Amino acid sequence: MSLDKATIEKLAEHLENAELNAHDVLKITDDYPDISWEECYDIQWEIRRRKIARGTKICGMKMGLTSMAKMRQMGVETPIYGFLADYFSCSDGAEIKVSELIHPKVEAEVSFVTKAELSGPGCHIGNVLAATDFVVPSVEVIDSRYRDFKFDLKSVVADNASSSRFVTGGRMRSVDELDLKTLGVVMEKNGEVVEMGAGAAVLGHPAASVAMLANMLAERGEVIPAGSFIMTGGITAAVSVEAGDSVCVRYQDLGSVSMRFV
Repeated sequence: MSLDKATIEKLAEHLENAELNAHDVLKITDDYPDISWEECYDIQWEIRRRKIARGTKICGMKMGLTSMAKMRQMGVETPIYGFLADYFSCSDGAEIKVSELIHPKVEAEVSFVTKAELSGPGCHIGNVLAATDFVVPSVEVIDSRYRDFKFDLKSVVADNASSSRFVTGGRMRSVDELDLKTLGVVMEKNGEVVEMGAGAAVLGHPAASVAMLANMLAERGEVIPAGSFIMTGGITAAVSVEAGDSVCVRYQDLGSVSMRFV
């Protein structure tokens, strides 16, 4: 399929308005069943351009679908990525308004902050570890804008990979102080353990997720600049939350991250 610039812009406005106004829409492949992956990323990058034009700062990037089991389940071979806007960021212990979201879910992640540029193709785990300033525990609040949570992956890519909010906290640590593959994570909701996992759930090693992002961005002539914040994808499955819920995620050697939904 070959969408013209006007259609890309129309779809970007449509999806961004759904995010900003917290109203659901039908997946875009209903009207554009033959849309390509590249066109879906074109829509995402147009949403990003719209935000920047209004003065929003892009504060990082995120990877999604980084679990091997999830990729097999969805019949895809590579994860997806999205961008993080400044107003997505929430501090540890934050109250997050569910009125600004549609059907939020939380997942535990490890995020990287870089001290050197990373670029593809050919970026690998060693490059990432050498370019990492520190890692920090983080929880992503994902929120698909698609009605009844019915979507396909192309529609998700266009919708900025369901990005909405994220919370960082705990302790910053150097990568040489941690074994990121075996790093354990426990998620509690309202005091009950609901998910557990280890860093290896993310492509075998969370740094592999950052390397893959660099290689995917290279296809568009983009790089990961020094000083970037990158969420590497869910160590745990996504857990639904609603008003009144409290979530605390405990990380081995990295402290904890907590939030409340109101």
